[in-house]
Amino acid sequence: MDQPSAGRRGKLSSLRRSLNALRCRISKRGRSKPPDQFLDKFSAASATSDTRLHQAGCVAPQAVPSDGVCSRLSVDPSLPSHYRWLSVVSLAVLYNIIFVIGRAVFWELNKQASVLWWILDYLCDFIYLTDTLVHCHEGYLEQGLLVRDAPKLRKHYFSKQRWWLDVVSMLPTDLAYIWWAPSSCAATRLPCPIIVRINRLLRLPRMWEWFDRTETATGYPNAFRICKVVLAILVLIHWNACLYFAISYALGFSTDNWVYNINGPKNLTLSRQYIYSFYWSTLTLTTIGETPTPENDAEYLFVVADFLAGVLIFATIVGNIGSMISNMNVTRVEFQNRMDGVKQYMAFRKVGGELEARVIRWFAYTWAQSGALDEERVLAALPDKLKAEIAIRVHMDTLRQVRIFQDCEPGLLEALVLKLKLQVFSPGDYICRKGDVGKEMYIVKRGSLSVVADDGITVLATLGAGSVFGEVSVLEIAGNRTGNRRTANVRSIGYSDLFCLAKRDLWETLADYPEARASLTERGCQLLRKDGLLDEAVFANAQQTQDSLESGVARLEQTVENLNLRLARLLAEYSASQAKLKQRISKLEDR
Repeated sequence: MDQPSAGRRGKLSSLRRSLNALRCRISKRGRSKPPDQFLDKFSAASATSDTRLHQAGCVAPQAVPSDGVCSRLSVDPSLPSHYRWLSVVSLAVLYNIIFVIGRAVFWELNKQASVLWWILDYLCDFIYLTDTLVHCHEGYLEQGLLVRDAPKLRKHYFSKQRWWLDVVSMLPTDLAYIWWAPSSCAATRLPCPIIVRINRLLRLPRMWEWFDRTETATGYPNAFRICKVVLAILVLIHWNACLYFAISYALGFSTDNWVYNINGPKNLTLSRQYIYSFYWSTLTLTTIGETPTPENDAEYLFVVADFLAGVLIFATIVGNIGSMISNMNVTRVEFQNRMDGVKQYMAFRKVGGELEARVIRWFAYTWAQSGALDEERVLAALPDKLKAEIAIRVHMDTLRQVRIFQDCEPGLLEALVLKLKLQVFSPGDYICRKGDVGKEMYIVKRGSLSVVADDGITVLATLGAGSVFGEVSVLEIAGNRTGNRRTANVRSIGYSDLFCLAKRDLWETLADYPEARASLTERGCQLLRKDGLLDEAVFANAQQTQDSLESGVARLEQTVENLNLRLARLLAEYSASQAKLKQRISKLEDR
């Protein structure tokens, strides 16, 4: 008995391993991404900090209970799989919103493809049931951590007031089919029995949740909002059309010119019934066309209520669409206003046609490349850490080509990338001239620059993306015969995008990274030596002075630390002697 059972266990374990391998292959978990050495140090630094937090006890690992499936079940709402599930639930809700009302009124629609309706109805019921299970096990944040304890998740779900909507939307109201058969629906008996499924519409909040998630995640939120409003308009017109057809049945088909005329074989068809009702509903709600005049009090009341609802609803919808369209063009309008202001100023000051054309071409290039996007204002709400990561991702191609950034620490790169300012230069613009006081260094992001001689014609070198220049004048290297002035003329060949790093920002950043400061200084010395602009004696003396100053500061810091230790000891001895003295005084007082 032991050998067959062992064989079965071996087969089960091999089958389990095969299923796990297949699941990993389908979900692409087993596929490795190509390594990115430039970003490895950032991910390694993050992983190291997380490991230290776990070791220090700051982050407690989540213990997963093992007593049953329900105890282990938890859903992370931030995962893409949860968003896809909400999409499925939204389709089921939309199906019920459209067809429960439609099939309850248009009997021909309910009779056609009855098997298909049965399948779709109970498929949606199964989706509702599964969604209830998912909804009551959705994780939530508590003190910044995702809660995954299943009993706690269920308690949190039932503590909210919306849980009863999920329960009521799943009630088996279809049991009414036992004494009210769906086939009994006809022109003489409305509404159809499908109306008992109207409780399925109570699952609507889940579709709103999917709308909110999509609006947050999509890169085109305004376009999505317009599509959502159009969908709401169509659903409202559809419901109003069904209501008109139901009122026509209640008042009697063909009894007057206002209600639906059911006489004739063409008017008995489903297409004519729905199209005419939808047409009437559209004209009434939008108030843009003439409809048949009501002939009795009930018809007048319904039309008046429809007109009022249409005016209120569509005034709100049109206002929302107008604001959405204006928001879509707000960046362009703001940019156009700035450009118009500059053009008016140039016309008032009589700048000249050539310079005015250059300014207009600069505006056109800026809009074409970035849409005149103010990155600082857009990212102002984010913390510095996230802004640095976004900047690194956006400017990755440029930073890869900068040699001084290849070996620098992640913290230095994050600090520098936050201080970079993007500047756009037109063709023929001089970025710097020889002899100018250097207050910033430049990194070429896009475009080509030429290093020209004093005559402005001879090209000494060409700089491309990733090139760095101007760092010599901002490093303040001792022994530099030119001081902190520019040593070359740099001119833009075409349109060029350059990152500018101010002198003050550079030194504030390098103050915490002495190794990077030394590396950058060494590179500046090499450039000065190549051009014969470095006074070696002055540089050596400055280095010795700096070393002596650093050693003096280090000795001073050590002396201060020793004095602090002695002072702490003296204070401890003084406190101890004072305590002993108080004890002796208390003993003398007791005598």
